[in-house]
Amino acid sequence: MDNGFSILLERFSAAVEAGNGSALADLFAHDGVYYDTFYGKFEGREAITHMLEDLFWGDASAFLWDMLDPVFDSDRQMGYARWVFSYTSTMEDNAGKRVAFNGMSHLILKNGLIQNYQEVFSAGLALVQLDMSPARTTKILQRMVHRHLDDPEWARHVV
Repeated sequence: MDNGFSILLERFSAAVEAGNGSALADLFAHDGVYYDTFYGKFEGREAITHMLEDLFWGDASAFLWDMLDPVFDSDRQMGYARWVFSYTSTMEDNAGKRVAFNGMSHLILKNGLIQNYQEVFSAGLALVQLDMSPARTTKILQRMVHRHLDDPEWARHVV
């Protein structure tokens, strides 16, 4: 396992927990992409800063993010880590609710910076803890399904 990758993950988590968008964005290549399961695709450092400071921290507080069991393939410049993530919602409909879930991150690096970040987790775990209305839950999950239907890797599975 590459120690540099572990350090990158520690800095990533610390930036999210602190709400420091520029610190998170600095871990990405200038044209790097952060694909967030709930908020969608953010390309470039300015967009990533906005995502963290205005969206994440606009809808929640008290973030905790523990990256666990990191694995890095230096030949492919690709790494994975499983994680546990939590926050307290500040959204009007569910303010004060604490939400926790686990998942997996996939990162592709270029010159030591994140070129692409994606994650996989059961969004339903978070939505149920937030007591989202069925209509709102369906809307969010449908958006997630449509993203996958447009993914070339899914093409032969959804013919």
